[in-house]
Amino acid sequence: MQPKSDADASIGDLVAQLSEQTSRLVRDEMRLAQREFTESAKHAGRGAGIISAAGIAAMFGVASVVAAAIAALALAVPVWAAALIVAAVLFLVAGVAGLVSKKQFEQVSPTPERTVANVKQDIDEVKGARHDR
Repeated sequence: MQPKSDADASIGDLVAQLSEQTSRLVRDEMRLAQREFTESAKHAGRGAGIISAAGIAAMFGVASVVAAAIAALALAVPVWAAALIVAAVLFLVAGVAGLVSKKQFEQVSPTPERTVANVKQDIDEVKGARHDR
């Protein structure tokens, strides 16, 4: 076996250094990404908690408005009738919202049809360009 020349040894050293530095770089980037994800998750958790509190407060606010509507209507009709009228109005609003949301859901497509059509068109164009050569 012949001894390695200086050029071969330095290339080997360079390849070893490249491999080591690449591995270190990948590990460092993975640690950084993990830290960023952890920070993002903390912020998302806090945001979810705060928005939950806002939702609960809004729900109580709506309930208070409903109670005020019943109380105001109770000045003209018995309390039970006022509560029944307000409930009927709320059920009507819920029904309309349900029908509107049903229409929206009917427009949902399980596949992105335009994107699929565009991809098929792109494939056909590439095939055509390849055959034109």
